[in-house]
Amino acid sequence: MQCNPVLVEAWRGGSVESAHRGAFAVVDAAGALVCALGDVERPVFPRSAVKLLQALPLVASGAADALRLSDEELALACASHNGEPAHVAAAAAMLAKAGVDATVLECGAHWPYHEALQRQMAARGETPTPLHNNCSGKHAGFVCLGCVLARGGAGAAAPPTLREFAAGYVRAEHPLMREITQALQAATGCDLRHAPQGTDGCSIPTYGIALRHLALAFARVATGVGLDGDHARAARRLRQAVAKAPFMVAGSGRFDTRVMQRLGERVCCKVGAEGMYCAALPERGLGVALKIDDGNNARAAEVVMAALIERFVTLDRAEAGWLHGFSELGLRNWNGIPVGRLAASTGLREGLSRA
Repeated sequence: MQCNPVLVEAWRGGSVESAHRGAFAVVDAAGALVCALGDVERPVFPRSAVKLLQALPLVASGAADALRLSDEELALACASHNGEPAHVAAAAAMLAKAGVDATVLECGAHWPYHEALQRQMAARGETPTPLHNNCSGKHAGFVCLGCVLARGGAGAAAPPTLREFAAGYVRAEHPLMREITQALQAATGCDLRHAPQGTDGCSIPTYGIALRHLALAFARVATGVGLDGDHARAARRLRQAVAKAPFMVAGSGRFDTRVMQRLGERVCCKVGAEGMYCAALPERGLGVALKIDDGNNARAAEVVMAALIERFVTLDRAEAGWLHGFSELGLRNWNGIPVGRLAASTGLREGLSRA
């Protein structure tokens, strides 16, 4: 396996204390590599970075319109959220529109990512529910899609209820999950039948896909080129929803929310577990996919994504200065004393300068 280059360095004083290797691909909608470093052909598990692709059938099927899902709810369907009250309420509202409740969700429960909320809930003696799961919006979207698919009745004389139809929807062979997988396959251009397969944190299948193909999928999301008409319209609708409601995609203090609040429709970015990131850059018609080898997100993947946005998105001086604070991040200790920095490596900067 190719040894990927160092993309991010952690400095303490004037010395590099640690380094993070990885790879990224920037691709246009025709599939041409605009810029790449590292091994972009090795399959990686994209995890939650592809939630927008997984939400395409929700809109393309007509389910989103039939249930009158709001921008906030569509953005939540693409989210890895903090579990803040607005996120929990929107996921519950989506399920209510479908005529079910949180007991139908098969994503599991975990404490909110937002630490203050964790402490508040614990102090009140509360325990988390599936609505607090960072993937609850995605799963609520799956259930809403089931409203359309269940009407087909799977050949039965009488269509099953939504709850009956949705049971076991996280399994790869379930009709709902087959629809999601087909959308992912169409967008990436990969035959997922022969791809490495695992189980994601929220229990749905996850597939090994090369960074080059993931970047192509997000170039297609950015432009609509290469997607069928319904999926192209769905991609545009989801991008617009995310731009209008970026808080729902992540939440307080999170990189995705902060970047999209500041840059609007110019960037549609999404983190995934284990150092994954994908983004659509509609202004340039480009897609981006990156993977940090050691799985580090906040200390590495965000730095690389910030550097890529700096290079490929048109920014004014204030925006450029603000974003540079993510790709060249000062570090302080608990006394507030400057101790070092996280920074895009020289190799990364040089690679981007040649694009």
